[in-house]
Amino acid sequence: MAADRAILRDALGIAIASGAYAISFGAISTAAGLSLLQTCTLSVLMFTGASQFALVGVLGAGGSVWAGAATAALLGSRNALYGVRLSSLLKVGGRRRLAAAHFVIDETTAMAIARDDPTLSRYAFWATGLALFVLWNLGTLAGALATHAVSNPKVLGLDAAPPAAFLALLAPRLRAREPLAIAIAAAVVAIAVLPFVPAGVPLLVVALLVTLFGVFRR
Repeated sequence: MAADRAILRDALGIAIASGAYAISFGAISTAAGLSLLQTCTLSVLMFTGASQFALVGVLGAGGSVWAGAATAALLGSRNALYGVRLSSLLKVGGRRRLAAAHFVIDETTAMAIARDDPTLSRYAFWATGLALFVLWNLGTLAGALATHAVSNPKVLGLDAAPPAAFLALLAPRLRAREPLAIAIAAAVVAIAVLPFVPAGVPLLVVALLVTLFGVFRR
């Protein structure tokens, strides 16, 4: 079926791009001090790129595990909202429901809701989720193995990759005045509190303030 083939092609394209991105995560995680096993386990169990980069970014900057985990959890909380949107669409139960919950990320949600036919939506979700999971974890392993072979991975300058990646993700959303103003205000607050709190905590402070802004703005 042409629609199925088109979905599979798009899913593989997304998975290949994400797999290449995962190579940098594997390398950065190792440079931040995580072992090969810890890095690969993180990709298997967490499986959400932004949260993973946030966690290793905080650890690499000298922050505590708790600060890194809290930052990662805040970034990953959006997946719960995706799950609410997808629950009536996927209609799964039992073990498949657990697998579906693990696959609820930006890419699978976008692929699923882009289809008008519920059957095609479900196919797009699972095809994207499975392809992404396999290539994301293979990419993580490749990056971790490559960096693990270097005596001191930090000499590669990979500590600059997480902020660069976040800026690349953020840039398309800053075209309107309000998002740009919020981003600038968040940066100012983070820099202001940086000398007074442990590494990773400025992100939590900014996230809390932005959340409060959204609540009161409504």
